[in-house]
Amino acid sequence: MMATPAELLERVLARATKLGSKPAVRDKGTLERIDFVCRCLGNRAGVRLLMSCTLAKLHRPEVDPRKPYTEIGGSDSFSGRTYDERYLTAFINANRLPCNSTTAFLTPALRNQDSTLTTKTVLVGRPPQVYKDTLQLLDDVGEGRVSAEDVLTDAVRILISVRDDKQARMKGLVEALKHGDDALPLPTEGIVSLLEQHLACKHSSRLPVLIVAAAYECAAERLGEKACPLKGHLSADEQSGAMGDLEVCLINDERVVTVYEMKSKRVTRDDIDLALQKIVGCNPRIDNYIFITTDVMDNEVREYAAGIYDQTNGTEIAILDCIGFVRHFLHLFHRLRIPFLDAYQRLLLAEPDSAVRQPLKEAFLSLRQAAESDE
Repeated sequence: MMATPAELLERVLARATKLGSKPAVRDKGTLERIDFVCRCLGNRAGVRLLMSCTLAKLHRPEVDPRKPYTEIGGSDSFSGRTYDERYLTAFINANRLPCNSTTAFLTPALRNQDSTLTTKTVLVGRPPQVYKDTLQLLDDVGEGRVSAEDVLTDAVRILISVRDDKQARMKGLVEALKHGDDALPLPTEGIVSLLEQHLACKHSSRLPVLIVAAAYECAAERLGEKACPLKGHLSADEQSGAMGDLEVCLINDERVVTVYEMKSKRVTRDDIDLALQKIVGCNPRIDNYIFITTDVMDNEVREYAAGIYDQTNGTEIAILDCIGFVRHFLHLFHRLRIPFLDAYQRLLLAEPDSAVRQPLKEAFLSLRQAAESDE
């Protein structure tokens, strides 16, 4: 009886674990390409594309790994998205492998493809090398220069190594933060400075959401309000059903009373008008729709937002500076400043790497260690 894709993945996992640091693929160039695709933090679509196509080839030897679209036609094409979503997602999650949580076939580079993926196919994305290497590997498997099982085994083996290295680094950084009970906690301005440095890092667009969520998490009992569970970083409001990036409701009531929308650029009148459309269609009415921006604030836009109150029959729209928000919160709830910082760290580390990249998590732990050491 033919093994199922799930069974094949478990077989590959066992082989990869047994090999440890020893590769399954012998050709140096091929191995270097697999390693680059698996370790490329800037684009995780390549590794899921590679794994889904080699899994399909391993499961159905008659298919061509370069034809992961049924629109291509013929007996050697297949649905790469099906293998990716139906089998890889569960495997990746169960083994905590450092991959995106969603399929590669919905990324801009792959979702509109309907032809054979050759080495001449142009897949637009950064870095270009990750797609170039992935296409070459699929061509190598398709032409029989390397086996699908060896490529998939080394992909899993390298991902396990990346996972274990990451966990070891994170454990070391977290352990370094521990200090005695008599240590002087960071002052409010020290925490503000720490967050400013973290927000200045690359790929930090998710951080304002976590800052506001951490504030509500540690002050929920005092406020009588709580933040709703966070939606995925890349999920559109229409898909998730959310009105904004963060929704707040009363502790004993699921009714949303405040909505936060985060902007890494200036808030415009168009942004206010879009928010107004959401508010008008909201039943029951929300109390506040708040923009949090890390850019400068336009006074004319703020005045325009303030004038919306009468149109919405009581919903206020406000624009707040992210650092100004957290500074005021920390002074208002001074005794919660360290619980706030701990909550922010906890939320940050819990985010999938697709939302907050690993270097950004490590940067915060290093910055916090340096700040607390100075104190």
